[in-house]
Amino acid sequence: MTEADVRRSTIGGEGPPSLTAADIARLVHGTVQGDGSTTVSGVAPLDRAGASELSLLASAQYTSEFLHSAAGIVLVTPALAAVTGGPECRIVVDQPQEAMLAVLPVLYPPPPRREGIHPTVVVGRGVTLGREVAIGPCSVIEEGAALADGVSVGAHCTIGCGVHIAEGSWLADSVTLYPGAVIGRRVRLHAGVRIACDGFGYVQVGGTHQKIPHVGRCIIEDDVEVGANSTLDRGSIDDTVVGAGTRIDNLVHVAHNVRIGRRCLIMAQVGIAGSVHIGDGCVLAGQVGVSGHHRVGDGARLAAQAGVFGDIPAGETWSGYPARPHKEALRASAALFKLAGMMRQLQQLLERPRA
Repeated sequence: MTEADVRRSTIGGEGPPSLTAADIARLVHGTVQGDGSTTVSGVAPLDRAGASELSLLASAQYTSEFLHSAAGIVLVTPALAAVTGGPECRIVVDQPQEAMLAVLPVLYPPPPRREGIHPTVVVGRGVTLGREVAIGPCSVIEEGAALADGVSVGAHCTIGCGVHIAEGSWLADSVTLYPGAVIGRRVRLHAGVRIACDGFGYVQVGGTHQKIPHVGRCIIEDDVEVGANSTLDRGSIDDTVVGAGTRIDNLVHVAHNVRIGRRCLIMAQVGIAGSVHIGDGCVLAGQVGVSGHHRVGDGARLAAQAGVFGDIPAGETWSGYPARPHKEALRASAALFKLAGMMRQLQQLLERPRA
């Protein structure tokens, strides 16, 4: 059974969608334990789920919560399927978290896509609009911009002169694309995103800071998602590039001439200074800071709040401030924690009366 089949059989057009355990098992290719007619209409964590909600047990560390849970149905791993106690209706599946991805769109259908162009939209000369383009109230599409088929633009957005947005991309409300932005296919830009702003570049001339004109582009490749209120600068004379499939969280800053590879994860409050090159498949956890002109190799991982002042080798995990290989950073932290005790011992030795 496909997701569409389940929608047709369970969503009658009125009231919230609901699924039986048997429906869910078909969706996730799992096995039902208990009453297959048990019905749920929402999801919740184990400790808060009620009889009409689906939950999941993917790790043994949550077994105690499972035993006290009131969830109507629980997705469980084969290793935990025989746990005594807890909800009786269970769906056994290898990866409960992945299985939830198939269930959520059915129980929580996305809102209908905006249709048409609102009468308050301002469209400049030479703008090209593809088929089924949707544009929300009070948005501005400036001269020479091009929106391909299926592009959806929210309210109060500004699309600058000459900006190109490829097929199927989606802009939430209040997104600004400056001139020089190039947006690929199926890109998702959340509220308040700013793309292709001028970078922070100045030359000191005669005691004053003279702004360096930025003439490069900011290229967002296919299937990228950028979280709310993140800012990605255009290049100075080079381009800023975000590789296909990369996910950028809220409140991230990407400076001019940065190149981010494919399928990276850039988490909240990360700051990447100018001309940094980040390889494919990298992970930068929350509040990582990378200083300018460094390289982060393919598959590298930077732990939260790491401060990077040099190149990071491919495939390695670094942490700390300044960032260093993770095990080395742990040893340094452990030594620092011991220092207070060592200082007390030293003070006691100094305070002993001399013979």
